[in-house]
Formats: sequence, structure tokens, C-alpha cells
Amino acid sequence: MNSFSTILIVLGLFLAGGVYSFAKQKMPTSLIVLLSLGAAMCIFTGVLRLEVWN
Repeated sequence: MNSFSTILIVLGLFLAGGVYSFAKQKMPTSLIVLLSLGAAMCIFTGVLRLEVWN
């Protein structure tokens, strides 16, 4: 597991926490959707970059 994939997964989890926080604060839905897409892409990319798949 290299450091870049770890950073991407941690960043994705941080953004997912932001999605939860923004949803509790009743922020605009478009902002929540945009943030959740970014979180999903970060987590997905970090998982795909893991050395396990090679």
C-alpha cells in the first residue's frame, strides 16, 4: 500500500464526513451531491491504486 493511495482514501473519508455534516446542516442538495461525488471518486481511485489488484 503506497502513500498516495492512502492519502486518497483518507481524503475521501474526510469528504464523506463533510457530506454527513452538510446534510445535517441542511445545505443545498447540489453542494452535497458534488461533495459526495468527489468523496466517492477519491475512495474509488485510492482503492484501485492499491497494490493488491496487481
